[in-house]
Amino acid sequence: MSSIYQQALGEEFAKLHPQIQRRFGFTSRDGTAAVGTGVMSKVWHGPSYTLPFLYLGTWRRIMFPESGTDIPFSIQNYAFIDPFGRETVTWVRTFHTRKIRRFDAYMIYSKSRNKIVDYLGSHEHLAVDIDLTVSPNGGLRLRSGGQRFFEGIVGFRFPMALSGLADVCEWFDDADGKFHIEVSVANKQFGPLFGYTGSFDVEWMQTSDAPPHVFPKRYERRE
Repeated sequence: MSSIYQQALGEEFAKLHPQIQRRFGFTSRDGTAAVGTGVMSKVWHGPSYTLPFLYLGTWRRIMFPESGTDIPFSIQNYAFIDPFGRETVTWVRTFHTRKIRRFDAYMIYSKSRNKIVDYLGSHEHLAVDIDLTVSPNGGLRLRSGGQRFFEGIVGFRFPMALSGLADVCEWFDDADGKFHIEVSVANKQFGPLFGYTGSFDVEWMQTSDAPPHVFPKRYERRE
């Protein structure tokens, strides 16, 4: 079985750095998880008028308003099968700012959309289309696109005027032997909202199942 990222990238997957291929190549059948720990050299947010938007994001572990330098960081990537039979990869990120903040996401490969769909937050309320490309340094670049909000029987296309577009690049640096990540989230009208950059090491863990704390509090079937 191919990973969701291999399915989305096809033959382009082979152009990724071998360490990035390893990080994005495992599946729920492999009994493997990637747990990263490191430091974000910079965590930033936009102007003060963006703070209410960021505080709202803390309600469902989507974004947060803190900023700073040299912020301890961890990321937990587990692969599991969700209740609808879909291969899912967790992106549970923890930032040790003045408050411990989590930023949760759950990715699947959507055959109907022919791309990754990223469910943001602890309750998977926001489904976001993700376009993947290989960066010149062998890293994986993820750019967000269309977004849909789901809650109960309610479902609608989320207006981009009220949301942010994410641009993420993760790569491996042979010089320092670390994974690096750079994230920027911006709104077309209000400008930069939130982002971070830093590096981390990855511990490869053998596991038969993901631990309970990384699962979402609810699952969304709609893509």
